[in-house]
Amino acid sequence: MFIFQIVIFLLSAIIHEYGHAWMAHRLGDDTAERAGRLTINPLAHLDFFGSIILPTVLVLSGSPILFGYAKPVPIALSNLRGGWRGQAKVAAAGPLANLLLAIFAALAARYLAGGIGTDWGMMLVSVVLINLVLMVFNLLPIPPLDGSKIVATFLPNQWRYNYLATESWSFFVLLAIMLAWPGLLYYPVGWMLNLLF
Repeated sequence: MFIFQIVIFLLSAIIHEYGHAWMAHRLGDDTAERAGRLTINPLAHLDFFGSIILPTVLVLSGSPILFGYAKPVPIALSNLRGGWRGQAKVAAAGPLANLLLAIFAALAARYLAGGIGTDWGMMLVSVVLINLVLMVFNLLPIPPLDGSKIVATFLPNQWRYNYLATESWSFFVLLAIMLAWPGLLYYPVGWMLNLLF
């Protein structure tokens, strides 16, 4: 199950990044495509530390959170149709990809695997949980997460750039919040799990 969870986490993170690249391409920015990121090939997206070492250490240590990341997809805002609104669509595409994976896995657990009490059903529930956590985590409005890019769309220009500039130190704030209050993720994730099952 440990190996399965790591593999699902990696695949889900890759689909998340592919969602960004696909939406950017749809909106006229071919930066990700030229960088070889408009693909589901894992080698194009994996970050050795963020995609492998960090989540493995967290799982083995029994951490209440599963955290990690793939290499961010390069986006050129100036190429996107709609400017910042286009950027918000690109940012939302990654979490939306995770939501779709979660819904698909929930339907498969219910109708193809014989319910969540079976071995296959339990594995599919794990797929649902990982993707919901990835979605909710990435929607937090803390730079550089996707939620911050969505929020930035609605801010005045001066506030927007000051807000996004906090990215250099906000990672440590985010990590502290996750360790001190893991319920920040699991309350909404639990609510969505109840809706799906």
